[in-house]
Amino acid sequence: MARGFDSKSVSDQQEELLRRRERGEGPQKVVVSARRKQLELARVDLVRRLEAAPQPHKDRLRQALAALDEELKKEPGQ
Repeated sequence: MARGFDSKSVSDQQEELLRRRERGEGPQKVVVSARRKQLELARVDLVRRLEAAPQPHKDRLRQALAALDEELKKEPGQ
């Protein structure tokens, strides 16, 4: 049964890639989008951790957030 799920997943990925090609999004654009998504998710996590962190750790988290914001500025996308 697990094989069927794997096959379906591969099939879904291939269909998505074909749709993106039809829209003019090549593999490079897909990789950039994935990288940007990863950075955005990391930012959400950092903001959540910053809100819950005790005072001694907040400065370090703010520095990490600033560095992440700089990376997001460099990353093409939305």
